Parts: sequence; C-alpha cells; structure tokens
Amino acid sequence: MTNFYFNHLALSVKDVNESVTFYQKVFKFKEIENTASDSITRWLLLDNGLQLHLIPRPKEKIVTNKAVHFAFATPNIESFITYLEELNIEYSDWKNTPTKEYIRKDGIKQFYFQDPNGYWIEVNNDV
Repeated sequence: MTNFYFNHLALSVKDVNESVTFYQKVFKFKEIENTASDSITRWLLLDNGLQLHLIPRPKEKIVTNKAVHFAFATPNIESFITYLEELNIEYSDWKNTPTKEYIRKDGIKQFYFQDPNGYWIEVNNDV
C-alpha cells in the first residue's frame, strides 16, 4: 500500500495580499516561492513543513461555515488567545459564544475565528 502525507491546503481568496498579511501577522508563516507557476498565487510555509496556498479569486463567491474548517495546534494556547485579543480578532467556541474557548470531552481546549475571507480556523492545544 502506498503511504500518503498531507502536503498543502489551498484556499480561494478575494485579496491575496490581504490574506498573506493576515496569516503572516497571526501565525508568523513565512512566504515561500510559488514553484508551480508564474501566477500570483502565493505560498506560505507552516512550521511543520506543510504549506498554505492562497489562490486569488476576486470575482468568486466564497461560501463558508464552521463545520468546514482547518485547525492548528499550539501548546501555548493561552498566550495565543492573548495575542488574538491584542490584534482585535474575535474568537468563539463552537456555539459562537464570544471570547470563549471550549474544552472537549477528551480534555483538549479549542476555539474558532475567521480569516478575512470568512474561512473558519480552529486553534487547539492537542500537541
């Protein structure tokens, strides 16, 4: 059987520059070269070697809901919450209770917020 490894996540975005700024400001992701094409799609490198590809689609409708999300884990969840508050980024639990995190049945703490395009991002301490 062939092994598979997660390589990257690609998101359609209205304004690629705004999205790059957001992900670099919030998560400190480093921009890397788009080696696939000469397009204005921009690539960001996550700490674990995975990539986030931001594909400009200014005329496309972006439809999101919280059930379709991606998650990042950090052992420093409390300091990250403080950082989001400093950036004036609203976050909530799964039920949309503002400024509240949720502790799952397995003891993992998590919360959600949105990027400039409305994509839902979960942050948890499952590390």
